[in-house]
Amino acid sequence: MSGVLRSTVGGAGDAAEGNDGDDGGTDGRIPERERDDRPPFLAVLVSLAAGVLSFLAVLLAAPLGGALLGVGILALVAGSMLGSRRVLSWAAGIGVCGLAVAGYAGGAPEPLLVSGVALVAAWDVADHGLSLGDQVGREAGVRRAVLVHAGTNLLVGTGSVAVVYGTYAAAAGGRPVAALALLLFGAVVLVSLFR
Repeated sequence: MSGVLRSTVGGAGDAAEGNDGDDGGTDGRIPERERDDRPPFLAVLVSLAAGVLSFLAVLLAAPLGGALLGVGILALVAGSMLGSRRVLSWAAGIGVCGLAVAGYAGGAPEPLLVSGVALVAAWDVADHGLSLGDQVGREAGVRRAVLVHAGTNLLVGTGSVAVVYGTYAAAAGGRPVAALALLLFGAVVLVSLFR
């Protein structure tokens, strides 16, 4: 009987000291789950939706450029899922090459501009998702942050496209080189506004 009492008292003393017999060292607390640093699912979904819009717009303008841009969108989704900014950068580069091929093949400027805005939005939302995953994790309540970020991108992109296309349409009357220069300048301004 005294052996039982001694082991009970010894067990209580161990528990009071935070040593409950396992090597977890958690001071008697339930161990916390490790945080998932992947981007939130909503950010990946919004990025994918913008990427699909970009792909469809270029596919209508020039199928070869659309195929190349489609490879870029697949890489963008892979970069989001893997949590790799390097893959996201390569994906955006492939997408820009797809846009350039579509423009060189004679694609109309309207779908190319829509595709460009959607591509930049897809890349930016994916990159923002990676930042959110790093800062707060996948399971945090980030719905509002993702939607506001995507909505702001859409608003800035739409306004930029309106200015760029208006300038292009006004300058296109007999000055194709000037129109192309203005269109490229507008594209640079568009990309800089997203950052």
